[in-house]
Amino acid sequence: MITSVEKIIEKYSVLLLDAYGVIVDQTSALPGAKEFISRLNRLQKPYFIVTNDSSKQPQTLKDKYKNVELDIPSERIITSGSLIKRYFKDHNLSGSRCLFLGSDDARGYVEECGGNIVPLQSKDTIVDVAIICDGGNYSVIDTLDLLLSVLFHHFDCGKSLHLVLANPDFIYPKTQGYFGITSGSLALILENALKLRYPKENITFARLGKPHRYIFEEAFARCGTKDAVMVGDQLVTDIKGAVDFGIDSVLIGTGVTNLNQEFDFLDYKPTYILHNLKTE
Repeated sequence: MITSVEKIIEKYSVLLLDAYGVIVDQTSALPGAKEFISRLNRLQKPYFIVTNDSSKQPQTLKDKYKNVELDIPSERIITSGSLIKRYFKDHNLSGSRCLFLGSDDARGYVEECGGNIVPLQSKDTIVDVAIICDGGNYSVIDTLDLLLSVLFHHFDCGKSLHLVLANPDFIYPKTQGYFGITSGSLALILENALKLRYPKENITFARLGKPHRYIFEEAFARCGTKDAVMVGDQLVTDIKGAVDFGIDSVLIGTGVTNLNQEFDFLDYKPTYILHNLKTE
């Protein structure tokens, strides 16, 4: 069912908005986003940016959004990277030795929860946790080769190891017509390699962002209601996550998913379709 910005604002108590493909791409605000965010602020309508972008802290994202004229307070930004803190608490990992791939800003997520980041130098590096976030200035192929060797060394020796992936996305919209690979794709490469070496095992990364519950539970903790709707551009993260969590969803056409197709083959379907954030 096709809906409109006006109907969404009127119908739901809280709006959950994906970032890339909904309000921004890599360089600019998307059509209607400036007016939409300004309207929500003016109406004092509760909303949260619920993003799988794990490369930046909320304050950094606030500044980035401000540069494209989106006035979004940092307390309204929930990133998948911020969920590392909960994972560490749940698994008593404070003080653990960590391998980390990601940006310098994302590195703070690990350090804030007591993780001791050690350099990835040789296959014999011994750690408790391997964490993949977005971003980072490193050679992807060379680094994945070495990290894979470290993982093989651990599991060959029977050592336990937590594998943590902040962003489960595989791709994201960079600019109009251009797309990029995210850390979720890197983890998928490693998981398939691990499956080849250990076919009887189910060695996978713990995924923190959408569609998994961690990030939706954090949103619920902040807004206190399930009278909410998730507005996103990706079926397998935004829409499936909302369906699994028991809230409505809106699939928007300004990001990854092409709206010119049927979705009846899916077990998880969007409640509504929205072409963009422009008002009527």
